[in-house]
Amino acid sequence: MSKLPSDTLREAITNVLEGSKAKPRKFTETIELQIGLKQYDPQKDKRFNGTVSLPTIPRPKLKLCMLGDAKHCEEAQGVGIDHMDVEALKKLNKNKKLIKKLAKKYNHFLASESVIKQIPRLLGPGLNKAGKFPTLCTHNEPLENKVNGIRSQVKFQLKKVLCLAVAVGNVEMSERELFVNTQMSVNFLVSLLKKNWQNIKSLYIKSTMGAPFRLF
Repeated sequence: MSKLPSDTLREAITNVLEGSKAKPRKFTETIELQIGLKQYDPQKDKRFNGTVSLPTIPRPKLKLCMLGDAKHCEEAQGVGIDHMDVEALKKLNKNKKLIKKLAKKYNHFLASESVIKQIPRLLGPGLNKAGKFPTLCTHNEPLENKVNGIRSQVKFQLKKVLCLAVAVGNVEMSERELFVNTQMSVNFLVSLLKKNWQNIKSLYIKSTMGAPFRLF
């Protein structure tokens, strides 16, 4: 059961989009859901971690890099994402600074089956430490499907603080698309919480440069 009133959500989305139109930026603003939790102790309570796929891709410009074999590198070029082969990874020479820089440059990595096994040997624990260990790609499904799947995912992960923020869309999406994405994200988050809605202190929605609007 969603305790998020539809009217409040619709109104907030309209306000966010109008605010963005009133002050256009030179980039596509991301729309973010900001969550404050209560009655939760990150030290004692189980830290949740969950991923939900949204119907409309919230961040079409998410930076991805394919660590691939020849076929996947070719596919990556066709899909328009960066790629590196084993030779390019070898050139990093396990240099921690270079690997850290690589991890920072991209939001997410993908890897072919033949390459993923070699990553610990080629790169050490760098990508894992950054929380960006690659997603496995096989040749059984088109790379484009995998890329779109990753771009539509939203991850909720509780760390040491009681506030979270996730991208639920961008200002170029329609109100309907934003409504569905936001509602789905909120309901999924609530399902991860121990006491469901009783753990939610506040919910806000805002665009990158815009003012926040309270939903709950």
